[in-house]
Amino acid sequence: MARADAALRKPRRAAPAAAFFTPETFRPEQGVLYLLRKAMVRLSQSVNREMAMEESTLPQWLPLFKVWKCDASTVADLARQCCIDVSAMTRLLDRLEKKGLVRRARCAADRRVVRIVITPEGQAVAERVPAVLCGVYNRALAGFTAQEWAQLQSLAERLRANAEAMAQELGVPT
Repeated sequence: MARADAALRKPRRAAPAAAFFTPETFRPEQGVLYLLRKAMVRLSQSVNREMAMEESTLPQWLPLFKVWKCDASTVADLARQCCIDVSAMTRLLDRLEKKGLVRRARCAADRRVVRIVITPEGQAVAERVPAVLCGVYNRALAGFTAQEWAQLQSLAERLRANAEAMAQELGVPT
């Protein structure tokens, strides 16, 4: 019985990867990264346009929204949650601060910590994010059935989990 219990607790290994790609027939524009990046860039451009942040090289609305929702309050927290490095997040926050959307404030308890605080102007922008994202996403999913959308979510989540497992195997910090 103990052996059966141990077998149930042991994590399952993913099935061996199918050879969807081969060097002989590989075309970058059919690759996973290319297709995902192309979709992400176009969706980001639409959101930036509707948020009136077209000059942004990185989506400025994401950290703004995360600060507003109290999901993150420091540069390191925001960088981690937005999947970019700290130096890129610092530059992005510099632009948001210059626009008057956020400000930096030293933590009273620990002066080494710098908190990101949203301004009233930034809150007004952040409050628009859910409606803009819903509109852009719904237009991008035009023609999908509810079942196709659920399948896309499931497949994307599986791809994310596989990619994270690969990164862990390589010792890449998450």
